[in-house]
Parts: sequence; structure tokens; C-alpha cells
Amino acid sequence: MPMSEAGADLWRAGWYRFARPLRSPNFGPRPAGAQVDLIVLHSISLPPGRYGGDEVQQLFTNRLDWDAHPYFGTIRGLEVSAHFYVRRNGELWQFVSCDDRAWHAGASSWRGRPNCNDDSIGIELEGLEGETFEDAQYETLASLCPAIAQRHAIAFIAGHEHIAAGRKQDPGSGFDWALLQRQLGWDRAMFPDGIPMR
Repeated sequence: MPMSEAGADLWRAGWYRFARPLRSPNFGPRPAGAQVDLIVLHSISLPPGRYGGDEVQQLFTNRLDWDAHPYFGTIRGLEVSAHFYVRRNGELWQFVSCDDRAWHAGASSWRGRPNCNDDSIGIELEGLEGETFEDAQYETLASLCPAIAQRHAIAFIAGHEHIAAGRKQDPGSGFDWALLQRQLGWDRAMFPDGIPMR
């Protein structure tokens, strides 16, 4: 999908101008012919429920001290990444070029296609599944998602819980899908079936 001139100003080799870059080694090439048409929203905090540290950045760059907290022992050796990470205050980080395949979805399926890492953009929100998110995070999503859609033909946006049903529960019941839809102005058909749209 060719970018507009304005869209081209936002991106350089898949890196978003308004995100703070921190390169993760955990990525790979997308399969030939991959149609990037899905945004996947996640939630993450390390340890769970603790906000404000740099443990997520450490995890995505393989620098997390596995012995620093008992929880970290349960994920020892995990090599994962997302394209973006949105802090509670709305601050935006980027770890993987959107042209590349980040390791965020795991075993997954959406719109009849498996392996969602191949053709999606992963966005992690600092938070805990089932808890609410901050206004600043929605504001960041409201600018980031359209910017991604200027670069890729985005047709769907879903949570990790929707693409890995039964295995994942994030971002969870505390995420306000209706608010995000209003902010984006995107068609209801782009969102998962069955989510509350108040």
C-alpha cells in the first residue's frame, strides 16, 4: 500500500517518527507476500501489576535479570518482542521495525489465517489484564493506529485474547474498546465480534 507524502514523513524503514526506538534482537523477516492487515493489542507489566520500571524494555532486549524477582524465574529464557510499547503516561517505545516480524502473538489465528506474527503489528500496553488503562494510553493509540494504517492496509484490530482464545486473556475486560473505536472512527467490522461497544 503506497504511503501518502504525509505518511512517509512519519516512517523511516518501518520505524515511527514519534516513538522512542530501542532495538530488540527478537524479530525476523515476514514471509514473502505477507499482507500486514492486523493490529494486535496486548497488556504487560513486570512483575505483574507493577508499573514504572524498565523491566519490559529489558525483557524485549534480552537483558532482564531473571533472579531480580521471583516471577521472573517463571519466564526465564523467554525471547519475545512487540513492535510498540505504550507506558501508563502515554510514552511510546518501538522495538521492531513494522516491516519486520516481531515475536508477540505466539500460537494464534485470526481471519482464517494462523501465525499472526506473520502479518500483524503488536502493541503492548503497560497494564494488567482485567484492569483499566489510562487516558494517555488511549490518546497514544488514537494517533499510532492511524499512522500504522497509513503504512499498512489495516483491516482488523484485536486483542491477544481474541487471536489466542483460551490461552491469553489480555488486554482483558478493563480495556475500553468502545472508547478506542470512537477515537479512531474505524468501522465496527474492524473490531472483534462480541466485545462491548457501549
